[in-house]
Amino acid sequence: MAGERILIVRAPGTNCDREAAFAWETVGCRAERVHIAALAERPEMLHEYALLTLPGGFSYGDDVAAGRIMAAHLERALADELPRFIAAGKLVFGICNGFQVLAKMGLLPFHAASPAPAGVTAEGRQSCTVTFNEPAGFQDRWITLSAGANTPCVFVEPGRSYEMPIAHGEGRVLFATEAIRRAVADQRLAALQYVEGAPDMRAEGPANPNGSTDAIAGLCDATGRVFGLMPHPERHIVATQHPCWTSRGRKADAPGDGIAIFQRAAAALR
Repeated sequence: MAGERILIVRAPGTNCDREAAFAWETVGCRAERVHIAALAERPEMLHEYALLTLPGGFSYGDDVAAGRIMAAHLERALADELPRFIAAGKLVFGICNGFQVLAKMGLLPFHAASPAPAGVTAEGRQSCTVTFNEPAGFQDRWITLSAGANTPCVFVEPGRSYEMPIAHGEGRVLFATEAIRRAVADQRLAALQYVEGAPDMRAEGPANPNGSTDAIAGLCDATGRVFGLMPHPERHIVATQHPCWTSRGRKADAPGDGIAIFQRAAAALR
């Protein structure tokens, strides 16, 4: 039986769509890469898929702000269809630039189908952003993550640690207000946080690579079905992609930590 259909939206500057497709196909799904212009021409095609993926890269050259232009295009193209897609219980997944897009579309951590607690945000207001690293600079290295013990996110295993690479200059999660920050903590929406890694992973820099609030690396909505993260799980599908695989005695055909993200999402779809 064929796997679930996955839509991967690409735009000028997107550069991780093929890796994302490979990851989905590895876990038995059918991934289809579609240009944003084709989706804008026929937005109803969104409903032919079970999961929407916004992959990593530098869409539109990160002009204005990372993810801002793609967010504006998607808001126009999918103004009617995306709320219906989410309300139907389908999944939305943003990786790196895709996470930046979801935040700037106002889909994380709260949205119409999974709203913030009363009084926390003004209607229609973007509640968080993903912006320039602090200290400033592009971070391209491996990091360690921990999934929240009680996170509702269907993409991660609660309490598990993961090792994945990052590659971004704008990865710092900031909330519009302290009330939003508290609501995210209360609802356990910080699905992934940066943590101190194993000794062989500590040489390159601090555990929190971008100054993100509460060391947040990934956010979900209250349903756990809309999820974005800055690290790249599609770049750790097999053990040989990890820089320490030989020193740790890993077998070449062993799975990488990133594949588990895709496996859990595929299981949730089924």
